[in-house]
Amino acid sequence: MSSAPTAAPDGARTFAHVLVNTLVANVTTSFLWFALTFWVYLETRSVLATGIVGGAYMLMLALFAMLFGTLVDRHRKRAVLVGSSLVTMASFAAAGALYAVVGPGAIVDMSGPWFWLFAGIVLFGSVVESMRNIALSTLVTLLVPQNRRDRANGLVGTVQGIAFIVTSVFSGLAIGQLGMGWTLLIANVLTIATLVHLFFVQIAEDRPEFAADAVPTVDVRGALAAIALVPGLFALIVLTTFNNLVSGVFMALMDPYGLTLFTVEQWGLIFGLASTGFILGGLMIARWGLGANPLRTMLWVLVAMGVINATFTLREWPWLCIGGIWLFLLLVPAVEAAEQTIIQRVVPFRSQGRVFGFAQAFESAAAPVTAFLVAPIAEFWVIPHLDSEAGAQQWAWLVGHGDARGIALIFWFAGLVMVFLALAAFGTRAYRILSERYRDGEVVAESSDP
Repeated sequence: MSSAPTAAPDGARTFAHVLVNTLVANVTTSFLWFALTFWVYLETRSVLATGIVGGAYMLMLALFAMLFGTLVDRHRKRAVLVGSSLVTMASFAAAGALYAVVGPGAIVDMSGPWFWLFAGIVLFGSVVESMRNIALSTLVTLLVPQNRRDRANGLVGTVQGIAFIVTSVFSGLAIGQLGMGWTLLIANVLTIATLVHLFFVQIAEDRPEFAADAVPTVDVRGALAAIALVPGLFALIVLTTFNNLVSGVFMALMDPYGLTLFTVEQWGLIFGLASTGFILGGLMIARWGLGANPLRTMLWVLVAMGVINATFTLREWPWLCIGGIWLFLLLVPAVEAAEQTIIQRVVPFRSQGRVFGFAQAFESAAAPVTAFLVAPIAEFWVIPHLDSEAGAQQWAWLVGHGDARGIALIFWFAGLVMVFLALAAFGTRAYRILSERYRDGEVVAESSDP
C-alpha cells in the first residue's frame, strides 16, 4: 500500500514555493544564531560559553521535537508553517526589544540574568522555526512521487547549503561590521517577509482524519508504535544518534578553533566558501539519487566523514581546515537525505510527523550531552595540557605545534570513533533487515498506523 496520497499535479510547483520559503526562514534563524555564537565568543573568549549556547540549542530541539512532530501529524502542514513563523517573529521581536532596552554591555555579562534571558529568547524562536523542517519532510511525501523523493531530499540539502553560505558569511560580516543590534533588525525583517509569503502559498491537503481525537499533545506512544512496526528503523535512529554524539564535539569546538586561526569576518567567509560543498552535495543527490540502498550509502559516507573529522585539524594550515570543512559539508546532505528517504518509504504518511519528530528528538539529545561534557574538558584540561611544554612535546608527532592543538587532538579521537561506529553498523542484523525492507518497497499498512 502506498505510504502517502498520490502527488498532486501541481505538487512540484507548490513544493518549490515551500522550499524557497523554508530557505529564507532557515537563513534568518541560522543568521541570528550564528551571529549570537560569534558575538558571545568574541565578547567572552570562552569555549565554555559557546559550548553552552550550542548545546542548549540542541537540547531544546530535543525537548520540543516530539511536540513538533505531533503537531505536524495533527494539523494541515500549511498551518504548521504559518504558526511556526508567527512564534519565531514574536520571539525575535522580543529579543530586539530587550537588546534595545538593556544594552549590549549588560547582555554579554554571563554572570547576570540578561545574557541568559536574551539567549533563551533567540534560542526559543530558532527552535520553533525548526518545526518547519519536520513539516517539509512530510511535504516531500505529500507533493513528490515516490521514485523522486531521494532527489527532492537532495534539493532540501541544497537549500540547507545555501542557507549555510548566506548565514555564515553574513553573520560574521554583520557582527564584525554592524554589531548585534543591526543583526537583530535584519532577522526581524526577514522573518516578517517569510510570513507574508506564506499567505500566498496554497497546499492541496486533506484535514488529518484524527485531528479531533483525544490524543496526547506529545504523542510519544504513537511515535514508538509507528517505529516498532518497521523492523530496523529504531536501529537507524540509534545509529544516527551515536553519530550526533560525536558531532557534538565539533558543535562545541569548531567556532573556537576557527576563530583562533581567523578573524570573525574571515571565518564567516571561509564557512561560506566551504558551504558550497553542501550545495554541491545536495545537487549531486538531486541529480543521481542515493543508489539502490540509501542505508549502505549513508554508512560509507559516515566512514568518510569520520576520516575527514580526524585529519582536517592535524596541522594549523588554513587550506587544510578549509578543505576539510568543504569535504565534510559535501557529504552531509547524503546522510540527511538517506534517513529521510528511508522513513518516507517505509512509514505511513499519517505517522511521519511523529516519526520524524521522535528521530529529531532522540538524535538531537545526543549532541548537547557531548557538547556540555567536551567544552569544560577542552577548556580546563586538554587545551591547557597541549599548551604546556610537556603536553606539546608529547603530542607534537600527531597534531604538530600551534595555538589550537588541544582542539585538534579532540577532533582526532572523535573522528576515529565515528569511523568505528559506521563500520560496525554494517555487521548488524538491523542493517540487513532495513536494507531488505527498503529494497522490497514494503510499507506498513495505513490500518496498522497508530
